[in-house]
Amino acid sequence: MRIEPRESENWLLVLGVPILSAIVALMLAAIPLSFAGANLIVAYVEMFKGVFGSVFAISETLTRATPLIFTGLAAALAFRAKLWNIGAEGQLYLGAIAAVSIGTGVIDAPAVLLLPIIMIMGAAAGAAGMALPVILKTRFGADEVVTTLLLNFIIIIFLQMLLEGVLKDPMGLGWPQSAPILDQGMLPQLIDRMRVHSGLLIALFLAGVAQFMLMKSVWGFRIRAVGENSHAARYAGIKVNRSLFVVAIISGGLAGLAGVSEVAGLKGYLTSDLSPGFGYTGIVVAMLAGLSPIGVVISACFIASIFVGADSMSRALGVSSYLADLIVSVSLLSVLVGGFFARFKIVMKSKLGKL
Repeated sequence: MRIEPRESENWLLVLGVPILSAIVALMLAAIPLSFAGANLIVAYVEMFKGVFGSVFAISETLTRATPLIFTGLAAALAFRAKLWNIGAEGQLYLGAIAAVSIGTGVIDAPAVLLLPIIMIMGAAAGAAGMALPVILKTRFGADEVVTTLLLNFIIIIFLQMLLEGVLKDPMGLGWPQSAPILDQGMLPQLIDRMRVHSGLLIALFLAGVAQFMLMKSVWGFRIRAVGENSHAARYAGIKVNRSLFVVAIISGGLAGLAGVSEVAGLKGYLTSDLSPGFGYTGIVVAMLAGLSPIGVVISACFIASIFVGADSMSRALGVSSYLADLIVSVSLLSVLVGGFFARFKIVMKSKLGKL
């Protein structure tokens, strides 16, 4: 028995792996649900109702999916170039820091001016968080997995220092939180009395742009070429280090916009627990999507529906909401295993064939 690469890419397998992964994850989730004493049919019905049972449920799913689209795009574009950005969580917080630094009154301008400034500065802050690791990688050969991961903790500690210092709200009764963003600095809501906001539209637009640029532009060809074989790309005349730097800036900027969307679209102020791990979950979103920007949108909605549905199931049946984390983890493992068999095949060779 040996493992060989497939002669040609099987698109049926490539498209089917994410779907099968989701199905397998939900099936395997039945095991801990059974141990928890839950009725499986009722549990999945409650999960479905929690996601699609009302306009409010759907809006909550889309609200949860919005930052995941941003961080999923950040991971997908970087991973396409074999640039392993594990720092989207820290870059998200840098974007949020920039948003509250500007949007709490430093610039008093109408919404038509203030909102673009907040978003541009948030994206720039996230991009800056990715600039250092890519410089260390291209100049000194530093492993970006290590540098981006460690920067997450540095940024969060830096944020906590700011929330106890210059960014602390004097009217916050001592709580470590920033002052609220001005009303004209907040992203408009899409539905009255619902939390879903226009950050979703921005995320969808950027996903479409990313898909077009990646598949139809010269820049996208360069990124894909660098990701497939950087040595061959360099031999063909592609400036690999420059391409990596550009994709790193875009990746960090997208993660920074996730922080802007959360603080300026949902919460209104910044705390150290703004993100429950959106940056890390974005990696799962990107992998589940097969690193496709359009697939990121679908994957983000699936992951968001798992979390929202699990919360609803937990309240209805009294089981742990941590089952959502389990389902997401199993989905990622299923994607990795399925992706392996989409690229390779197992060939059985009998001993008689060698005689």
